[in-house]
Amino acid sequence: MGEKKKKIVKTIKVDVDKCNGCRACEVICSAFHATPKYSSNNPARSRIRVIHDPLKDVYVPVYAGEYTAAECTGRDKYTIDGKEYDECAFCRASCPSRDLFKEPDSDLPLKCDMCEDDPPQKEPLCVQWCITDALTYEEREEEVEEEVEREEMEIGLESLAKKHGMQKIMDTFARMSMSKKG
Repeated sequence: MGEKKKKIVKTIKVDVDKCNGCRACEVICSAFHATPKYSSNNPARSRIRVIHDPLKDVYVPVYAGEYTAAECTGRDKYTIDGKEYDECAFCRASCPSRDLFKEPDSDLPLKCDMCEDDPPQKEPLCVQWCITDALTYEEREEEVEEEVEREEMEIGLESLAKKHGMQKIMDTFARMSMSKKG
């Protein structure tokens, strides 16, 4: 059994009743994470998505969570204002069954990083840009069991290997290392 330690847990709380569907959160997120920063804006690269039903005037901001290699087994239904949604609509995971929270060019999983930067942001940009206060930032201390976390690079390489095959990745690394020597 692992050791217990205190950890700061950062969360974005969502008040669905306040969201007006403006999608400013998607715009600023994709611009912040562009390379170079703020050089482009493509909400398909955003780590937050607004799930909406404009006819019912229902908007639900969902931000990207952990990558999972397996699809979930549950297929629960949610009813909001008489409209039925499946659980995938509000799921934060990047998984094989859908394109949500995947980089559109590479298929690499996207995950909300709370806009960690140097110098640090006071709170994630989606929260700063939310004019209706539907998104609020919260930090709390929790005692958690320490576990070994996979690094983002390992998860990314695994995703690329599944898409292109390990041999193609190895060939690309070999070609890249040869071009660096010359």
